[in-house]
Amino acid sequence: MNEKNKVAIITGASKGIGKAIAIGLAKMEYQTVLIGRNKKDLNEVVQSISVNSEQKPLAIQLDITNSESVKTIVSEIHRKYGRIDILVNNAGIYFDGSSDISETDFSKMIETNLTAQYVFLSEVVPIMKQQNSGNIFNVASRSGKVGFSGSGAYSASKFGLVGFSESLYRELVPLEISVTALCPGWVNTKMAFEAGTTLKGEEMIQPEDLFKTIQWLLSLSPGACVKEVVLETPFSIS
Repeated sequence: MNEKNKVAIITGASKGIGKAIAIGLAKMEYQTVLIGRNKKDLNEVVQSISVNSEQKPLAIQLDITNSESVKTIVSEIHRKYGRIDILVNNAGIYFDGSSDISETDFSKMIETNLTAQYVFLSEVVPIMKQQNSGNIFNVASRSGKVGFSGSGAYSASKFGLVGFSESLYRELVPLEISVTALCPGWVNTKMAFEAGTTLKGEEMIQPEDLFKTIQWLLSLSPGACVKEVVLETPFSIS
């Protein structure tokens, strides 16, 4: 089966990393399903894809923390296309703080960065098992590998995602479903600047680098599997 008949779901697809991955996969002729909170931003990504490829992406405005809505949407996607070949679990939020963060913000970050990813996986994995094929990319963070000062709550959510991803890797790879955690350092996105990076845009990992990483992973032979990829910038290694 060529990529033109394959379906890729990308969460957090309205900007940044998700946008770059969505555009890249569409250029590879995947049928892309873009999920995000901001309808206007999603429509702009749809326009970009429509101009640069023959694919007609499906854009869905969705609060990923609404579990029932996620379950309904995944079911509708499967019913519409008959398959799901790629899941890019990319959506996430960031708040500063460790023990000093409010319980509300801590819960919101866990709910968005970890629980919502679990819900998507719980719905998509059974479909991939039926197909005996699939590729799952969990976009975590270098903060899921290193606990940085001042961002303990964010690290908790991303360490959780990395651990969950590794368990799924061991469960699903023998079933011909690949699972990879992507753990980038500073990426040139609005979120990075809001999180307080002092790096210039050109000194950071570019969103397109995450797509290129996925493109490389998809090109590997069936005899190769990659549990996780850590991307760092030479301007911020500590």
